[in-house]
Amino acid sequence: QVQLVESGGGLVQAGGSLRLSCVASGRTFNNYAIGWFRQAPGKEREFVASINWRGDATYYADSVKGRFTISRDNAKITAYLQMSSLKPEDTAVYFCAQEIFVFRTVPSRKPSEFVSWGQGTQVTVSS
Repeated sequence: QVQLVESGGGLVQAGGSLRLSCVASGRTFNNYAIGWFRQAPGKEREFVASINWRGDATYYADSVKGRFTISRDNAKITAYLQMSSLKPEDTAVYFCAQEIFVFRTVPSRKPSEFVSWGQGTQVTVSS
């Protein structure tokens, strides 16, 4: 099973930007959709964005649409989450995960359909 490692989190002021990376341990990564999720203290893990295996279909949570961009570089077996216009309510631990369905055109948004969760990276947005 592939292992995923997130990085790029940190402390940023409201209105700022960060880019998160999700690096995979193997090239089976290229056959599956990747999702980004986040979990704030005391809250359930929530969907942020997902991208299919080819990188030509994406989904976003309404709360981040227009501010976040998900992408992937299969040659580097890495997925990214570019976050702009950050708000204090974006503060959370961000996780990437791999979808369970191979070569599916439409990426999932359900946490239950993702595996190989990374350890997460903390994003803190100050007001």
